[in-house]
Amino acid sequence: MKAALLYAILTALAAAPTWAQTGRVLDDLSLESEILGETRKYAVYLPPDYDSSERSYPVLYLLHGAGDDQSGWVQFGEVLHLADREINAGRVTPMVIVMPNANETHRGYTNHISEDFRYEDFFIEELMPHVESKYRIRRQKRYRAVAGLSMGGNGSFIYALRHPELFASACPLSAYAGPLSIDELKQRRGGSEASPEQIEEHFKKYSILELIKNMPDEQRNAVRWYIDCGDDDFLYEGNSLVHIEMRKRNIPHEYRVRDGGHRWSYWRSALPEVLAFVTEGFHQN
Repeated sequence: MKAALLYAILTALAAAPTWAQTGRVLDDLSLESEILGETRKYAVYLPPDYDSSERSYPVLYLLHGAGDDQSGWVQFGEVLHLADREINAGRVTPMVIVMPNANETHRGYTNHISEDFRYEDFFIEELMPHVESKYRIRRQKRYRAVAGLSMGGNGSFIYALRHPELFASACPLSAYAGPLSIDELKQRRGGSEASPEQIEEHFKKYSILELIKNMPDEQRNAVRWYIDCGDDDFLYEGNSLVHIEMRKRNIPHEYRVRDGGHRWSYWRSALPEVLAFVTEGFHQN
């Protein structure tokens, strides 16, 4: 009896470090940007075994929505708790998660219509090389994914559609799918003050539906897509139109419509599915 009890205690103690394993979040990091001419903050999640190993990790770029900043997914999305839980349970591969700030000075993940503020260029040319050299991140496309909510969902669409050579998977959540028309572009981006040529060029570059309609055939299988939007979300129509257009173009994608609206409870419930989906892309089949 005593031997059995001792064995149980020793087994529990041996397993305790596994239960207690946790990653860590650095949510006040910064990068001096020559392209933007200012300092931009970002946050990073490092997985539980990052400090005890020497391995390199796949990376997920996780984009916040309008009104939040680099701490949005940390504070409201509970990324530390959810990523730790899924990794420790063996459902998700350990990965680095990078969360940039796109809500300072100017809001959004794209270049401005006048090209006087170039956030997309900053993200691709400065932020990604910076974090992938600072942290032990694998730099090949197959180990890189992008996801985001609302405005960040739009950024996820844009980056994967315009740079399919960089991302293995893309997971837009409750995404703003516009501009759906040039008139909408004028209203949302101040396009009415730009020249007709600038308006047309910007629409071709950043309309998700236009990018899908004009996608080269050889690009259709370049990115693994996971699109999720609640049935009560005010952005439901745009996501549905994207789904329909992808079906017309025979672009493989997962499309989810679940009960819920445009709120953090919905995005928290989506994050474990996103982590599992990008994990499939990181693995060798």
